[in-house]
Amino acid sequence: MNIRATNQADVIPLRPLPAVAPALPREPLWRDLVGEVLRHERRSQGRTLKDVAEAARISMPYLSEVERGLKEASSEVLAAAAQALGLSLADVLALAGERLVSLAAARSRPGSPGSRAVGGHGSARSTGPAGPVGAMRPSGPMGGVLLAA
Repeated sequence: MNIRATNQADVIPLRPLPAVAPALPREPLWRDLVGEVLRHERRSQGRTLKDVAEAARISMPYLSEVERGLKEASSEVLAAAAQALGLSLADVLALAGERLVSLAAARSRPGSPGSRAVGGHGSARSTGPAGPVGAMRPSGPMGGVLLAA
């Protein structure tokens, strides 16, 4: 018998391996939601990244990264991008908040594609029950934000 044969042994597990639980859907990140709102608004106006970046006085690559959720923009950058799109910072944040609420509602509904009960894989970039991002405009002094105690 050679050394390799003596060093190889059959491994007998003491316990069966645990079943892999289905992964819970990833909670959407705020930067993804804000980026979706900015991109949706820009595209709905038929404007280019270059046009909006110049109007906001931020670099085009940076605005692209913000829209794709790769960068966490400061409130100053978000306000500049919002203003370049003819929106206020409150408008952008309210739209992102509405999107977050609709995604959370879809995730918690039993049997829905993104719910935890089914173990589905929701996405922050999919269309939710409230429709596409920006489908509803905020209204009123609070921009349509619902506050709960």
